[in-house]
Amino acid sequence: MDPAQAFINDLMARNQSMDEAMARGDSAIQQFYSDATVFVTGGSGFLGKQLIEKLLRATTVSKVFVLLRPKKEKEIEERFNEMLQEPVYDKLREQQPGFADRIVPIEGDVAQLRLGLSSNDWDILADQVNIIFHMAATTRLDTPLRAATMINTRGAREALLLGKACKNIKSYVHVSTAFSHACTNRVDTDILEEFYLSPVPPETMIKLAESNEESRLNDIAPGLTKTWLNNYLFSKAVAEEVVCSMSEDLPICVVRPAVVLHSIREPHPGWTDASCVYGASGLALSVGMGVVHAMLVHDRAQLNFIPVDYVTNATIAAGWVTAKRRDAGERNLKIYNVNTTPRNPIDIGRMLPMLRNDTIPNYPPPMAVAYSLYLQTNSPAIYWIYNWLLHMIPAYIIDGVCFILGKPRRAVKLYTKANKLIQLMTFVLLNNFDFVDKNTEALYESLSEVDREIFDFDVNKIDWLGIEKAVGFFNQD
Repeated sequence: MDPAQAFINDLMARNQSMDEAMARGDSAIQQFYSDATVFVTGGSGFLGKQLIEKLLRATTVSKVFVLLRPKKEKEIEERFNEMLQEPVYDKLREQQPGFADRIVPIEGDVAQLRLGLSSNDWDILADQVNIIFHMAATTRLDTPLRAATMINTRGAREALLLGKACKNIKSYVHVSTAFSHACTNRVDTDILEEFYLSPVPPETMIKLAESNEESRLNDIAPGLTKTWLNNYLFSKAVAEEVVCSMSEDLPICVVRPAVVLHSIREPHPGWTDASCVYGASGLALSVGMGVVHAMLVHDRAQLNFIPVDYVTNATIAAGWVTAKRRDAGERNLKIYNVNTTPRNPIDIGRMLPMLRNDTIPNYPPPMAVAYSLYLQTNSPAIYWIYNWLLHMIPAYIIDGVCFILGKPRRAVKLYTKANKLIQLMTFVLLNNFDFVDKNTEALYESLSEVDREIFDFDVNKIDWLGIEKAVGFFNQD
């Protein structure tokens, strides 16, 4: 049987078993979230949308407050209504037509003091919220340092202040990234599930961002970020120090996912989000669509990927176990690295030939724009040649034709952005980091059989070839 069809058949059987377990509603994690009031920052992002969907579909949470900010002249009500129509909620909409009644949009901005909340909304959250998932972040690798600090670092502080103000807080989950301490001096070393020294004291960094213009901060950024690969990772590292220093009175944990990819199972195979185009998963998608034909990467570089539904399930489980540990008198903060490399690794030398020679030719993405010719090299000079021959020269030709025809010219801009993203990721694509995940493994082992069925994040089960074929197969419909 074709591996894609075999994977789909197994997936359907597993999903039926999962749905039956969900319907019983008697698992420990389900009971913990039953009638709880949850607050989510970053609920309109990739991880946030999937977290909200899974919480509403798998548990009987009473209410989910979602922080939203007005954007592009759209008020939060309009953004909220648009969000509810997205494909991520299709399965939930089918099973629970009135699911939106349990979601409450609340206006705010994680980049502002007190999360941009009004005094009344702050008090409502402090009175009602039991569980907080702080997921809001700017994840663009080219984010200016001031914006990254205000959103990722100061935003973490403001969310923690809200957590401390909550009268009945049971669990607080801070979502970071596995690469927060993947610095140039930690190549081929273990990244442990523990706090590392902050590159700059958080309050110092926040005051610098508050008191300096963006241009001034950009000038001094290299002296601050030093061994960090970009401003995003630097700001997330400083944010972890904020968590460490403010965690004493909170039942709190940190979840560090690696590079988050499309889903395996939930809400359906291959689900992803438009917000991913600015990261590593966007590059992978661009290869599949025949947009990107060359990359600067080492064959043996580990793909530190993790499916989004695995991250969601691990995050929900971490919220449960954090409350359980606090009830048992355990006060030490746990960090959970959520990735596949320790137990089910795959390198670029294995994955990309699978995509190039098997998956993409047989199951091309429906939005593919060209045949997916793909070349890779670890030589910057050769990559420069590839980039011009396969990307930039064709892009100028395409834009020239568009100019003659009076059509919008987008190709050069697209490939300039793609090349910039590849350059930003060069160090990660040419080197390896070893993310230890003992806490995450122990968390999974502590789950009951029914919770493993509903909230699966066992990376040992991931069949990389089956997944990619199945995703392509599924998306043909």
